[in-house]
Amino acid sequence: MTTAVIALGSNLGERQDWLAFAVDRLSAAPEVRIVKRSGIFETDPVGVPEQFQACKFLNQVLLVETGLDATTFSRLAHHIEDEAGRKRGPVRNSPRTLDVDIITFGKLISSDPELTLPHPRAKQRVFVLEPLSQIAPDFRFPDEPDVTVTQLLEKIKGTPA
Repeated sequence: MTTAVIALGSNLGERQDWLAFAVDRLSAAPEVRIVKRSGIFETDPVGVPEQFQACKFLNQVLLVETGLDATTFSRLAHHIEDEAGRKRGPVRNSPRTLDVDIITFGKLISSDPELTLPHPRAKQRVFVLEPLSQIAPDFRFPDEPDVTVTQLLEKIKGTPA
């Protein structure tokens, strides 16, 4: 079994319902077990076009154990997003019903453009680090094993480590 960190996000429609939908779908998937889940955090959008700045996100992080390989799990995540009606269009970071992002997948480090692991921007995003630190304060990214998620969060927020 591989332990993966999964980030959920929604900034369109019934946001809390979409997060619950993702949790239900992941829980029902064969060879996937949710071990822990953070609380739900409301956050400002990051890196979105100006016209979408008011579309606040709800975010949640899950620790899951899975017997699936990373590619199969990624396909599952995309399938759940599609089931939630997520539309992928020409404007990057447009509002979406649901994001299911693989942040880490065990100790796997990959630069494959289809599945870059760990998630390339996760360590700079409070909306990932804060919920993750809530459920796994001593978690360490496989490509930065000397720093805990709590230390990364403190650095970003400017609080003493």
